[in-house]
Amino acid sequence: MGLSILGLAWRSLMNRRGSALLTILAVALSVSLFLGVDKVRNGARAGFENTISGTDLIVGAPTGQINLLLYSVFRLGSATAEISWDTYQSIADRDDVAWTVPISLGDSHRGFRVVGTNDSYFEHYRHGDGTKLRLAEGKLFTDIYEAVLGADVARELGYEVGSEVVLTHGLGAGGLTDHENRPFVVSGILAPTGTPVDRSIHVSLEGITAIHVGWESGTRSPFADTISEEMIRGFDLTPKSVTAVFVGLERRGTLLRTQRALNTQSGEPLLAIIPGMALGELWQVTGIVERALIAVSVFVIAVGLVSVLTSILTSLNERRREMAILRATGARPGHIFFLMVAEAALLGLLGAVAGVLLVQIGLLVAGPLLSSAYGIGIGGLGLSAIDGWTVLAVFAAATLIGTIPAVMALRRSLADGLTVKL
Repeated sequence: MGLSILGLAWRSLMNRRGSALLTILAVALSVSLFLGVDKVRNGARAGFENTISGTDLIVGAPTGQINLLLYSVFRLGSATAEISWDTYQSIADRDDVAWTVPISLGDSHRGFRVVGTNDSYFEHYRHGDGTKLRLAEGKLFTDIYEAVLGADVARELGYEVGSEVVLTHGLGAGGLTDHENRPFVVSGILAPTGTPVDRSIHVSLEGITAIHVGWESGTRSPFADTISEEMIRGFDLTPKSVTAVFVGLERRGTLLRTQRALNTQSGEPLLAIIPGMALGELWQVTGIVERALIAVSVFVIAVGLVSVLTSILTSLNERRREMAILRATGARPGHIFFLMVAEAALLGLLGAVAGVLLVQIGLLVAGPLLSSAYGIGIGGLGLSAIDGWTVLAVFAAATLIGTIPAVMALRRSLADGLTVKL
């Protein structure tokens, strides 16, 4: 009997396929919005958390731990201050520090950030589950005028090993602030990582110092072009300051003690942050917005379910004769009841499944676009438990809603459906 009721419900929906398809679309869009918000939220978190691993502390000027994390790791925003090279050396010389990676930021190239660093960056920087950076082609920089490109930079700008790159002073659009007299040559291209590394241009700290000879005032000196490359190579190109320092400790057990020591040391003020704790603070800041988006998505699903109810209710008057004929041919009141409920359940189920498929297609398209724009991969995509639970919840809610038109249909008498109203 159950199968015959379902078959009858399916044929009934096919007879009203126009309104049924619109109802399914409404439910699908509402479900896809809810799942899309949830998946992007969790995927973005996973992408952020996979950007850096194995780094115990990030040290910079006291600008706030979220700001320090964003500009040093994710290349978002700018540093308001730097730390001196002597201070960096004192950090590197600590007995509890195993390794350090100095980072110098501030320049750019056609919208991509330039990262000044040294060989320890490629040796110690980790992402994901501890994956090391590797070259797709070429070699690491060995000269002050060589650069290693992230995968997205090379792909989007069409650069290859041997191409020339002219850096721009600051984050502007170029022009008068270009270092065109000190071009870099691409020595290598990194393999894709799904992190901001893909959208970064890596040069040596000495190279950063070299291109700024004659720029000590913040703008190009009229005498900058008179200084030859040979003269610059003879200078002491040790940087005067760095933007941030990635720190790995000898023992993780000293993490909090080392952080406190750096934050409270005398002399130049410093801010040492634990990347995971800084990310946790960032999620607290964004949590209010996330909860608001989820609440809106839930209400949108409720609106989609109301469309199921509206669709069946509006068809009841047109189906008076259909209900009466079913009753006259032997259908019991229970059969009519379950027919109405089955129609609502089918609309909810089909809409929910279509919503899951729709959000998967949308994320397959949007994922690479977000990664290309911000250098942060969206993790955790694909089908998951939340998809199944959402389909079940929508199916159950639609089934429950279907009892309303079912009860209304039962209240109508057999004679009401067979009487011709003039």
